[in-house]
Amino acid sequence: MLEPTTHSESAALAAFLREQVVAARTAAHGLTDEEARLTPTRSALSVGGILKHLTTSWVTWQRREAQNRGERGWDLTEEDYGTFYGSFALTDEETLEQVVEQYDAATGALLAAVEALDPAAELFEAPAPWFGRHEPTPVTGRVLALHLIEEFARHAGHADIVREQLDGAQAGQLTMAVEGIEGNDFIQPWRREPATA
Repeated sequence: MLEPTTHSESAALAAFLREQVVAARTAAHGLTDEEARLTPTRSALSVGGILKHLTTSWVTWQRREAQNRGERGWDLTEEDYGTFYGSFALTDEETLEQVVEQYDAATGALLAAVEALDPAAELFEAPAPWFGRHEPTPVTGRVLALHLIEEFARHAGHADIVREQLDGAQAGQLTMAVEGIEGNDFIQPWRREPATA
């Protein structure tokens, strides 16, 4: 939980992003590889797929930085499309442990980049042809950080819903289990129910 404190603006943006990064990851707590692949709602999203997709945010950030340095253009390649569309589900060869490890590395680097960001710096938002934006759009670092917070928050909510459909585990229960918080009269930490014969 984010405690009230005095932060620089970039540190505050990174702190709010970190909350959403952790929330999405917490939804995977205690799942097996098989459970991480399940899609129990009408959506095609799984908890593992959500984490894998969010990992691509770092790839997108690196690409933006490379473009700002003049190292590549904005045109999407076949590899870019493959990375994006392949990011929504685990392959048969991927394990949840691998995906979480990649997620932790990518989001750690992303959080460090946001914390080092000048919120007033003028940067470019990548084109979004799926929304009819075919050219880069000038934005501030602040807008980029807020966009990331929005994206992670949306998918953390998706992960909560998918997880609750899987086994009834709620976000607060999972957070308590992950952080080792004792139960109280209102909520108990999540524990896997013993298998019944």
